[in-house]
Amino acid sequence: MTTLQRKPVNPVGHLTPQDIEAIGRELDAIRDEVISSRGERDAAYIRRVIKVQRWLELGSRGVLLFSILPPAWLVGTAGLAVAKILENMEIGHNVMHGQWDWMRDPKIHSTTWEWDNASPSEQWKHSHNELHHTYTNVIGRDNDLGYGIMRVDEDQRWHPVHLGQPLWNFVNACFFEYGIAAYDLELGRNLSTKERRRSPQFKAGVRQVLRKIGRQVAKDYVLHPLLSGPSFLHTIAANAVANLIRNLWTHSVIMCGHFPKGVETFEKSSIEGETRGEWYLRQMLGSANISGGRLMHLMTGNLSFQIEHHLFPDLPSNRYQEIAPKIQDLFQRYGLSYTSGPLPKQVASAWAKVFRLALPNRRTAPKPPAPTRRREPVGVS
Repeated sequence: MTTLQRKPVNPVGHLTPQDIEAIGRELDAIRDEVISSRGERDAAYIRRVIKVQRWLELGSRGVLLFSILPPAWLVGTAGLAVAKILENMEIGHNVMHGQWDWMRDPKIHSTTWEWDNASPSEQWKHSHNELHHTYTNVIGRDNDLGYGIMRVDEDQRWHPVHLGQPLWNFVNACFFEYGIAAYDLELGRNLSTKERRRSPQFKAGVRQVLRKIGRQVAKDYVLHPLLSGPSFLHTIAANAVANLIRNLWTHSVIMCGHFPKGVETFEKSSIEGETRGEWYLRQMLGSANISGGRLMHLMTGNLSFQIEHHLFPDLPSNRYQEIAPKIQDLFQRYGLSYTSGPLPKQVASAWAKVFRLALPNRRTAPKPPAPTRRREPVGVS
């Protein structure tokens, strides 16, 4: 944890190597307990969520057939936005993590699920499951940290181009599904040289993304509007607004998971020779939660329990709330800060960081030397 050790106050400086490995053993025990108790209750949960999401999407698209009428437009757009959020967050994201593979249901399996998003599932699983969750908050290794377009730590060298990062981040939020597809392709890196641009692997990935985007555009902006007849243009607008709402919501939830105050970042060198306990500790320090009720947890895909998710990304999402008190107790017993807060606070904190790091670091003036007391000569009264 070399980055933390250079901080004025090291949040893990009080832990011994034995403490860190003991934390790892406790977390392994929590994981084993959940795995051994998975069963019908969990399977019924995800099937119920999928059923509700599909009926909500079908019903909303049905209402939008009459979107020329303002009430129908509002109801259909709101319902479709919620359906898209549920599909991306609580269903797609978690199914593709393999959280439900133990059910052996080919319809709800990480190898077969294709989500309602511009990024093909196979590419997303590589960049998210294999890279982000392995290298969580490691600068230069975790593409989710700043999405490759933002400065995310004071130790990163500032450049005038960073002045625009609040704007880049807002644009990325509005078109987030396409931003995800771009960094799944590692677009900036692969376009930087002729060899990478001409790579067969990169070209194949681009074709795959374009085909997926084509299917998404045809569904939302051609086929469904055509079925609406006279409501054609109104339905196009409704689908665009529903996608915008979904993108803004998803971006906000993900920003809250790794950007707010209290979340740590790490250097590449800090993970060399990393033990199981140290990996767990990095997940604990590099993630933040969103407090709220059951509806909040559902609509965030239970990423409101981002800490628990990063500790156990393949456990059923409905179990995170159940194990959260045990995780909080572990934080408390080992003197660690469990970063959590309501959505508005966490979003504001994340955006404040984006704006702060768009500017060069503040230069701190050197402290003046402490005044010295004039010593009187011995024997002088």
